[in-house]
Amino acid sequence: MTIHDKYRVLQENLKALGNVAVAFSSGVDSTFLLKAAQEALGDKVIAVTASSCSFPKRELEEAKAFCEKNGIRQIIVESEELDIDGFRQNPKNRCYLCKHELFEKIWEIAKENGMNAVAEGSNMDDNGDYRPGLIAVKELGVSSPLRQAELSKAEIRELSKEMGLPTWDKQSFACLSSRFVYGETINEKKLGMVDKAEQLLLDMGFHQVRVRIHGNIARIEVLPGEIARIVEEENRTQIASKLKEYGFDYVTLDLLGYRTGSMNETLEDKEIKK
Repeated sequence: MTIHDKYRVLQENLKALGNVAVAFSSGVDSTFLLKAAQEALGDKVIAVTASSCSFPKRELEEAKAFCEKNGIRQIIVESEELDIDGFRQNPKNRCYLCKHELFEKIWEIAKENGMNAVAEGSNMDDNGDYRPGLIAVKELGVSSPLRQAELSKAEIRELSKEMGLPTWDKQSFACLSSRFVYGETINEKKLGMVDKAEQLLLDMGFHQVRVRIHGNIARIEVLPGEIARIVEEENRTQIASKLKEYGFDYVTLDLLGYRTGSMNETLEDKEIKK
């Protein structure tokens, strides 16, 4: 199928839902899904955005601005992951714990607003990595329209560009808790350190960044094509100085560059990926 065939399938599947509450983070996938849902269902769509300490303010403000500009009703729900039993210890199923709690809240909001479906924005690329959150999606009966239409990340970006969505070339984003090595305690201070470090790199013009945290060591990932720029003396001096100011003791650069799910490379039990 062409990407336009897949988009037609997406529209048909969304129309079949009748109405829907879309989990909206302002990322590439959820923005595309929300706009597609609006095109398919009009005002029978609401956006539900979670606000927490692992969700940067810039993302929340972008989510608000998009809904306001497009006339989409948005409900913001407080979803503090650090209050979830066991979450702070950062177990391998951390994402499951978070998504299960979040989608339970979104279902409550959906029902309160007369919606009979909840949808989230995972795509076909998410099938290839360890994604415990998708187990919660399945358990709670949350729809995954982009995967059902077999749309990949690249195809979503291409369609987003055609639709004039501002997120078509936006950097990929995952919650800040994903920057912690499994088993390392997550707390507000370290989440803030990561947030400020990544915002610095974005403000410096790096397009796709991750600042992984290992104790008080920062492991920076940027696109391979931007590694030469980050090690230029002026840039590396500024970055190291600022990250130490934020609370890191050591600042390192990952020579493999940015890649999704790099923390999963340490998982020994590959069975948990199934």
